[in-house]
Amino acid sequence: MDTVIHDRYVSRTERQAGMVVREEPVVYNEGTYADALSAEQLSAYQDKGFLVLEELFSPQEVKKLLAEVKALGERDDLQNRPELVTEPDSQELRSLFSVHQFSAMFERLMQDPRLVNVARQILGSEVYVHQSRVNYKPGFDGDEFYWHSDFETWHVEDGMPEMRALSCSVLLTDNDACNGPLMLIPGSHRTFLVCPGETPENHHERSLKKQEFGVPDPLSLTLLVEEYGGIEALEAKAGSVVLFDSNAMHGSAGNISPWPRVNAYFVYNSVENKLETPKYGLEPRPEYLAHRKNTQTIQPKPFQDN
Repeated sequence: MDTVIHDRYVSRTERQAGMVVREEPVVYNEGTYADALSAEQLSAYQDKGFLVLEELFSPQEVKKLLAEVKALGERDDLQNRPELVTEPDSQELRSLFSVHQFSAMFERLMQDPRLVNVARQILGSEVYVHQSRVNYKPGFDGDEFYWHSDFETWHVEDGMPEMRALSCSVLLTDNDACNGPLMLIPGSHRTFLVCPGETPENHHERSLKKQEFGVPDPLSLTLLVEEYGGIEALEAKAGSVVLFDSNAMHGSAGNISPWPRVNAYFVYNSVENKLETPKYGLEPRPEYLAHRKNTQTIQPKPFQDN
């Protein structure tokens, strides 16, 4: 007899909306796999689903990384590649995906123990990079990133089995109230929101500019905010790192200030949580959005020593 495997996190089907209680841990193996965060920091991450590490990278390191971001944006060989995404209503740069494969500097940043060991500690295993990118959000023209849970997309479109992944956002400019900082709903990582609407074919070609499927309905978002007590806008200085759980509900407003908001993202996934078949007969997304082949275990290597 065939074994039927129940999917706890069904989304984008005929079911219009819903809330599902998370079953997986937030911090695996009680945070004993590595030693990067204190007990207080681990507790805060487990409670809220995110954590800010203030000015973890030095001004000198940030300056080198920002110069590299500028150089990447000007490289002729990247201009027509799908990894380079422009804003929906202009030719301003929005995102560069798989940045660690185009830049040795960002590959070294991806390997830095200040990031990797935090991921290993929280996820309770060795890790690999599921996705990397730089989000540019230019001044005046930087559009919003609407509310979403990364895991909802990664589960449906990539076949990620469990919520055993996290994002490290390295702030390369100050993120303040004016330039569209990341907003998170504290505690939202404990509830999976079912999203309405079936996924169109090649959805990623549009969603990277503006996501319209895999976003929760307004009522569910309102209930989530009311249940967990609000929204936090994460303002921090350049060099700080924001860690957030794969299921944390987050988004950011558009940037109508003169000041760009530039952040690098590395999504670390447990080696025990590698991608399976996408849901509902969807074709796998390109490798630059969801690594299936390039899943080598990351060996920590200090960025500043290079």
